[in-house]
Amino acid sequence: MQHCCLETEAPVLVYELACNGTLFDYIHHTNEKSSLPWDILLKIVTESAVALAYLHSAADSSKQMIIHGNVKSSNILLTDCFMAKISGFGPSRLVPSTESQISTLVQGTLGYLDPEYLHTGQLTDKSDVYSFGVVLLELLTGEMPVSFDRPENQRVIMPYFLLSAEKCGLFQNVGPQLVNEGSREQVRAVADLAKSCLKLSRAERPTMEQVARELHRLSNTYPRVKVDSHDTESERFSRAVPSVDPNRA
Repeated sequence: MQHCCLETEAPVLVYELACNGTLFDYIHHTNEKSSLPWDILLKIVTESAVALAYLHSAADSSKQMIIHGNVKSSNILLTDCFMAKISGFGPSRLVPSTESQISTLVQGTLGYLDPEYLHTGQLTDKSDVYSFGVVLLELLTGEMPVSFDRPENQRVIMPYFLLSAEKCGLFQNVGPQLVNEGSREQVRAVADLAKSCLKLSRAERPTMEQVARELHRLSNTYPRVKVDSHDTESERFSRAVPSVDPNRA
């Protein structure tokens, strides 16, 4: 849980220690980090999606939502038990839920930015969905979103992955660990979810809540919640994020 310190001139977010670094570290094996099992990786992205869905749908009782604005794997912190914590709220905006977008100077990280946001300067909750889709591609491929070490036509992961998967097949483009550890159905479903998040038109992208629900469906364990085997899926989701309206997805 994050806390807010009000003893300074400007309010400051205070995070608990995330001693396992970030999701980025484990995808790209930085700082001598080894790879994580597929089920743990799936748990991490599911928890991250639930957190972003909460920001969009239920973060404030006065009907305001928070658009994160800088979703990326290095802003997904991991605690000692590999629980995901969203960080990097510098570009975040508090927006009345009655408004669908906010005009702002373009901020964020190359490779993760929503093309419509880049073009119009209009930041929306679907901008976070696009960025999260890039995180899912990162997870699937083990590749950086943008790399100038790759050939020119492969420097940006999103169009290259989608085109290559269509021509050569999905499993020629995902990391070998995922092929060995994850079920092919799960990996394919995560890839399909990533593609839906990366639609160029915002209107065609799912909401973050829909993304969280789909990842939850694919995951063997539901994040942060003790699951009763007799519970329905909607009961589990509602208990984890009780103020999210399950009818909105």
